[in-house]
Amino acid sequence: MEPIHIPRLTRLPEQTDVQQIDEVMPELGSLTPVKGQVRVKHQGNYLEVEGKAEAIITLTCDRCLQQYNYRLSITPAELIWLDETAEEFNHALLDRDLAPEDLLETLPPDGYFDPAKWLYEQLCLEIPLRKLCDKQCKGIPLPQNEDTSAANSTVDRRWAGLAAFKDQLSSQN
Repeated sequence: MEPIHIPRLTRLPEQTDVQQIDEVMPELGSLTPVKGQVRVKHQGNYLEVEGKAEAIITLTCDRCLQQYNYRLSITPAELIWLDETAEEFNHALLDRDLAPEDLLETLPPDGYFDPAKWLYEQLCLEIPLRKLCDKQCKGIPLPQNEDTSAANSTVDRRWAGLAAFKDQLSSQN
């Protein structure tokens, strides 16, 4: 997918560019190529970006550490403002509270929009924070020892003082 020169959009029919996607994104770690489309429409002082994409990625379960496949399916939409000062870094923003309107994405009107980067960011935002292979995942099974004294003997000697304190508390009860 090639970056789109923003002024070129104004010369296209309906000021719209639609790009079909069928490519591997190695940084995403997908098993299958990302398939879908991205539609970018120039609306004067902003870009209207819509997309639809699917991919299958491999995740590692946070509980049992087993790998499993996860289907990512997104239909994002975003407005990207065109602003002459978009490329300039404003150091004053570091020292003040930000208003919601300061948190919008902006691009210079004579710059480029990279649909591959935008789509990658949207896919990354859709990856679940809590990665579970199954809602009923029990985690890593721990071996069940019948002999608790054998389990206590394998305790790191640095924890011996805490183990003695624990035994002292249990004998008082």
